[in-house]
Amino acid sequence: GSPIPVWKSDDPQYPRVDVYGSLDELERDFGVRPTDLHRPAIDNLTRPNPDDPTGKSTMRRVEDVLDCWFESGSMPYAQQHYPFENQERFEQNFPGDFIVEYQPQTRGWFYTLHVLATALFDRPSFKVCIAHGNVLGNDGRKMSKRLRNFPDVNEVFDSLGADAVRWALFNSPVLRGGETLAEKKSIVEASRQVLVPIWNAWYFFTLYANTDDLKGHWRIDQQGVLDRYIIAKTADLRDSVTNAMDSYDLVGATQAITTYIDALNNWWVRRSRDRFWRHVEREAVDRQTGGPDAVDADKQDAYDTLYTVLASLTRLAAPLLPILSEEIYTNLTGEDSVHLTDWLEEDALPHDTELVAAMDFARQVTSEVLSVRKARNLRVRLPLASIQVATPSADIKKVLDYAVALIQDEVNAKEVSFTSDMSTVAELALAVDPRVAGPRIGGAIQNVLASARKNEWVQNDDGTVTVAGEILRDGEFTLAFRPLDEERSRSLPGNSGVVVLDIDTTPELAAEGIARDVVRLVQTARRDAGFHVADHIELVVLGATEPVRTHEAYVCGQTLADRIDYEADSREMFELSGEIEGETVKVLVRRNV
Repeated sequence: GSPIPVWKSDDPQYPRVDVYGSLDELERDFGVRPTDLHRPAIDNLTRPNPDDPTGKSTMRRVEDVLDCWFESGSMPYAQQHYPFENQERFEQNFPGDFIVEYQPQTRGWFYTLHVLATALFDRPSFKVCIAHGNVLGNDGRKMSKRLRNFPDVNEVFDSLGADAVRWALFNSPVLRGGETLAEKKSIVEASRQVLVPIWNAWYFFTLYANTDDLKGHWRIDQQGVLDRYIIAKTADLRDSVTNAMDSYDLVGATQAITTYIDALNNWWVRRSRDRFWRHVEREAVDRQTGGPDAVDADKQDAYDTLYTVLASLTRLAAPLLPILSEEIYTNLTGEDSVHLTDWLEEDALPHDTELVAAMDFARQVTSEVLSVRKARNLRVRLPLASIQVATPSADIKKVLDYAVALIQDEVNAKEVSFTSDMSTVAELALAVDPRVAGPRIGGAIQNVLASARKNEWVQNDDGTVTVAGEILRDGEFTLAFRPLDEERSRSLPGNSGVVVLDIDTTPELAAEGIARDVVRLVQTARRDAGFHVADHIELVVLGATEPVRTHEAYVCGQTLADRIDYEADSREMFELSGEIEGETVKVLVRRNV
């Protein structure tokens, strides 16, 4: 700690105490300007006591040193050498906007900062405090160099990157004041869930943009509902991240980005993938006639949308993922640095609350349909005859207008229908919370729970329910739609409805499903053979002949095959085999030059 700058007479008969506040004052009284203010050097600074006429007593520095927290508490002033220098700069930046350290600093740094600021200025030292928890070793004990109970940080940086470490900590209990383990698996998960998807979206853009050699001016000119959705979703992301960062909620900011990435990669990119395959002539744009040029315009819209989204996302993620954001943004835009750009303005992107709500509902529908498929072992490439979406929402027509075609294609169903008559597919079920209701109604809770399990209850006009002779109040129960046929149905999140699947398979549906599986096999063969995404191919299919013949146009269109042969010949081709519905199918591919 710093020696206390107090000199005291060593003779009580001639008491005197001098307190010094600057080097100038020390030089004035002692005749020298100290260069070392620490013990023991500073203790050698003595002088005769001016109040002692005998000249025998001496002014000596008291032996005590200040607690080291005094130095930490002096940080706002000491770093500016205030009040000797930078007075205006200090006054413009005090108190600090925020301060961050771990929880025990409540009685350490946070405390002494306020003590000194209050004593000197009658003001707090900082406006906002972020107090985080502890990072423990992977064995649950304090991290120790001796025990080496934590991953080698340089190895983690080299293999997964500093951004992954950063994101893992943002999403750990540490930023909520809790503890987390220094485990590599959480960093791997951060990379898998966030960094890799963002990079994949960027790679997807460059893969096709470089193929089409697209350069120059980019614009926000979304024509289709899918483009307008992701742009509006990006506008909402901007608001969410801005509000979270303004309130120093780093966890909220990272969670908003994680949720958004799912909408971008698992919805927009996947639903737009086919648009990037098409040939585009930038000068031939005719959306009005719907002619061939309209296809080119749709592809250009896809490029413009993904460009806008990636540029916006990296600007918003830059404080949280500084390295990844820098790499993508600078390569995307050609600008010097994402960290030298302004924050995304509120009106930079258009909002569309109605569209976002409808499309998010559509995504929920598809998610629940796919969960039923998985539970019933119905592979996604096998078409469904139909699905029905039941919801009490009065805005169901808007959902139908916005997203019915997307739902139909995404879940691979021949028909999608909607109904507001919930009674045909679900019942309203009562769930009682005994921890809330029990203390109030006492012993009657057991009868209430038994009747609730039988779904024997009545809803009252005031929103309460009567069950087993007891009236339950708000907060003591919930009502949720429960599917009548749980084998074919799923409840939608937020009690927004129920989705019902027709899971009966016809020969026609089975044949189409096999053709789709063949497409997947061909696409794998293309990749393994090292073909470019735009390469046209010659294709031979051995096996699954009838389904492929029936859907030959579809298979050719999806795989860029100029024709399909069904007999092997002597041509040198890349081969790949797979099992489809119990039959071995072989595909042979060769680049068509």
